[in-house]
Parts: sequence; C-alpha cells; structure tokens
Amino acid sequence: MRHRHFLKLFSAGAIVLSVLAGPALANPVVVFDLKSGQILQHQDAFKRWYPASLSKLMTAYVTFRAIAAGEIQLDSPIMVTKHSAAEPPSKMGFKPGSVMRLDNALKMMLVKSANDIAMAVGENVGGSQAAFAERMNAEAVRLGMNGTHFVNPNGLYSPDQYTTARDLAVLVMAIRREFPQYAPWFSIEGLAVGKKAIPNYNLLIGRYPGADGMKTGFVCPSGFNMIGSATRNGRTLVAVVLGEKSAVSRAETAARLLDQGFDAPVAGSTTVATLAPYGDTTSSNDMSDEICKKKKPHEQSEAPPAVAKDAPKSHYQEKLDHVPTLVAVGLGGATGPAPKAMLDQGGQEYADVPIPTWRPDKPQPAGTGPKVAGADAQGDQPVKTAN
Repeated sequence: MRHRHFLKLFSAGAIVLSVLAGPALANPVVVFDLKSGQILQHQDAFKRWYPASLSKLMTAYVTFRAIAAGEIQLDSPIMVTKHSAAEPPSKMGFKPGSVMRLDNALKMMLVKSANDIAMAVGENVGGSQAAFAERMNAEAVRLGMNGTHFVNPNGLYSPDQYTTARDLAVLVMAIRREFPQYAPWFSIEGLAVGKKAIPNYNLLIGRYPGADGMKTGFVCPSGFNMIGSATRNGRTLVAVVLGEKSAVSRAETAARLLDQGFDAPVAGSTTVATLAPYGDTTSSNDMSDEICKKKKPHEQSEAPPAVAKDAPKSHYQEKLDHVPTLVAVGLGGATGPAPKAMLDQGGQEYADVPIPTWRPDKPQPAGTGPKVAGADAQGDQPVKTAN
C-alpha cells in the first residue's frame, strides 16, 4: 500500500522533506529527481556510512572519465592480476593472467558485483589499487562529495572507506548526466557467462515498472545498501537506501520510496546541490552485530535467500514474468590498446605509481561503443538462473 501523506520536519536549519507518515525510516535515504536534482525525501543524508559495493559506481565513473580522456578504450585488455584474483566473493573466479575486454569487465562488475573484476579494472586503469583509489578520491573532491573517502575499487570493508547518501546522489547524477551512453549497462537483467546465467542483484530490474538502475552493495558493517532508479513518462527518480536488513527489504524500501516519489506533487526547491549538511557527519554506523551475528551464513550475501516452496514471498523474490534478457560476457576479444597506466609499468604486472596526469576530456573514439562478446569462461561461485 502506498503512503500518500507526508510530514515536513525542520532540523538544524535543514528541511527534512517528505518523511513518511507511519513507521519511520531507520537509516539514511535520499530520493531525488535525476533531471532537476530536486530532493523529494531525505533522512540522515550526511550520516557517514560504509558504501560496500556502491563503491563500484565510482570505479565505473573514474573508468568512464579515463575512456573520455583517451587513456583506454572499451575493447582494451583488462588482465586479472594475482592480487585481484585473490579478492573474496562475490567474484567471477578467473585465473591470474586471464584477459577480457574493458566493457565486459565493467558489465561483470556492475551486474555480478564481482570484487575480483573491480580490483582488476582499478589496477589496470590506475596502475595499482592505491593509485586508482587516489583517482577515486580526486573525483570525489572534484564532485563535492565531501563526506566520502575510498581505499579500494570494490567496496570490501575498510574503516577508511565511507560515504553518505547525499554524496552517492551526487555521484549518480554525475554518471547519468555525463555518460548517458552507458545507462543501459545499469539495467541489464542478467549475464550469460558460458552456460551460466547470472542475475542482477538489483531486484527492481525486470520487476519494478520503469526500473533502469543502478547498484547494490553489502558488507556486514554497512548492512544492505541500494541505489534504485526508475523512469516513468520521461521522469527519472533515484532512491538511495543504506543499511537495510536484507536484500529483499532494501528492494522493497527502494520501490516504496520511488512509488511515493512518482505519486507526490512536485514541490520545494531543495536540491542535491543545495542541501545543507546536518546531523552527525563524522561517526560511522557499524551494523555487524545486527546484520551478521544474527543471520545465518547464507543470508549474509548480496543474493536474496531461497524461500521454501509454500512460504509467502515478496514480489521481489518472485521469478520474472518474462524470459530475462541476458548479455553475453567473458574472456577474450580485447583487441584495443593496453591501458596507459599498465604500459607505464615497464612490463610488470602492477605496482604503486603516481597518478597519471589528467588529460582534457575528448569525444569517445569512433568504433568504441558498447559491444557484447560471448565466451565460455566459468566463474567459481554457484549461480542461480536469472529469473
């Protein structure tokens, strides 16, 4: 049932817009209009939070910027290093030395949320994890993400990797406005890797009307995070939801917030850019005890837990009502130039190096648009069918 009544609260000089009547939201949220930046709802928008795999959105953004600068192309090779291959799940499980196209790597990172692939992208594009993290932080500063700091490209837990719901809204706007050509990648229903079908962890995709993005994340200290977007009648809304209790509840919360946003009249002038900081902006919330010590191992995962045959299911646990569209990805097909950061390593696999000098953005080179390449590569994690 959709709530249609909203309550405005005033706190520390900032307007807390459209807080739900009924049960209060427990964790940080921001709901906004992508085109105007207008905020429809927010709560604890500046609260420091562990981003988990939402970090991969910044990894994608840095990489998109590197493509625009001519440092790398979509068909450039991304090599799996020993370091990246050793990252824990979720992962693809390719062996060190395996090579794939950059566009395929990014799709695996965004849909499967593969930690090994995200690290490989970072090491190849930046020259090392540390150098790529510096680039992530430089972009955060440039965009005005003042409550954010990164140490790795995949979002695996570190006390020094944190963000806020408001900063994530800033990042989403930058990605969707500056690089609309990649928008379809965020709404892929699933991947085909050889004979395996890998579903998108974003349970809104294919189930929520108009859903078109963007990313999920989970580590024990963060709980279940999600950025969900949807477009209806030419209007795109985005819901940033942090610290939910499960993969299903984050989807349900995001869907409810989007519903309320589409139903609400357009009012107010507070935007993502003009929202003033408020509340506690320095301490991080750790949900480890609540999320992982009280849950069974199979529930500590990005994937929604299986439900008994006769047990009631959330709409977001139901099979898709259509045959899912899968995008084929895998190894091979990398015929483009090697990443310049890797070429600077003198043939070494990877090493800590200074940040490459930024070049002015250039138009995307001809012939490097998104492509799909099939492969017979297999991951090392059990995968459910996409529907």
